[in-house]
Amino acid sequence: ARQIPLEDGSSAVLVLVPFPQLAEYRKIQKILVDELEKKFSKHVVIVAQRTMLSPHCNRSAKNNGPRPRSRTLKQVQESMLDDIVFPAEITGKRIRFKMDGSRVMTASLTAGEAPTLEGKLDTFAGVYKTLTSKDVRFEFDVAHE
Repeated sequence: ARQIPLEDGSSAVLVLVPFPQLAEYRKIQKILVDELEKKFSKHVVIVAQRTMLSPHCNRSAKNNGPRPRSRTLKQVQESMLDDIVFPAEITGKRIRFKMDGSRVMTASLTAGEAPTLEGKLDTFAGVYKTLTSKDVRFEFDVAHE
């Protein structure tokens, strides 16, 4: 676990779990996050530790073949976003290109988890910005409910 400083001056706790154990953590994630938030008095985010491979990575005789899609930078960052917003699901993504060349991604989340996640959206954006250096904004999608 490590502390992530946020833009508003507060901080969040990031818990990195091994990827093979992520499914087990997701079964107890709501209870675990609630208990850790009580203990630390901060927002807690659980993310799997994933491996990224360079496009030019040398594959050994044991690991021959092309680089798997799940190990690309884009796929790992999208999976991190899914981990950060769990138990909500991402229903849509848009990227807005501003005149100064910056990008802001807007992710629509399922509205079913809105009451529990409403206060954490800024924390999610700050953690994702720290991990990937990309700006993201979250909104709840009311059309799918």
